[in-house]
Amino acid sequence: MVAYVIIPGVDGSDGQHWQTLWERQWGDSAVRISPASWSAPDLDDWVGAVQEAYDEASRRDSRVVLVAHSLGCWAASVWLNGNPSSPTGGAFLVAPPDPRGRAFPRRAAATFVEVSAQPLPCPALVVGSADDPYCTPEAAAGFAARWGARWHPAGACGHLNSASGLGSWQHGRELLDSLTQQ
Repeated sequence: MVAYVIIPGVDGSDGQHWQTLWERQWGDSAVRISPASWSAPDLDDWVGAVQEAYDEASRRDSRVVLVAHSLGCWAASVWLNGNPSSPTGGAFLVAPPDPRGRAFPRRAAATFVEVSAQPLPCPALVVGSADDPYCTPEAAAGFAARWGARWHPAGACGHLNSASGLGSWQHGRELLDSLTQQ
């Protein structure tokens, strides 16, 4: 078995987002982070929320996998780099936004602007879209390389969120399974 830490991006993941649909399917095996604010994210607060969710998930199973979307990818990577000895079975990082990109929400996520990708202490997979308004495929592939993660281009799927119409995103589940079976 595996326990999952769900790390959404700005405004959380709505009811039609693949993260929420997976969380429902996983039931007690999933723990969603609970930051102070979804709409005014603070990096330290979000990293603390990842720690709390990780602690809860690790009580449910000894193997914990982080499942992050958008800004949550940065909270996950900062947490992982600050906790390299915490047993983590993997990091599934979907649609990381480019903090230096034009569309990055600099005002709303000001504390995330200076983040940088550094090698992660666990297996990781970065999934990006060819037409993500928050990150070019080249930038996402660069983050994957600096994180020491596998890179998977998902085609033209927007920001890989509920607006992308992915539903329960079966292809994503297959990618996650390939990561957790390493």
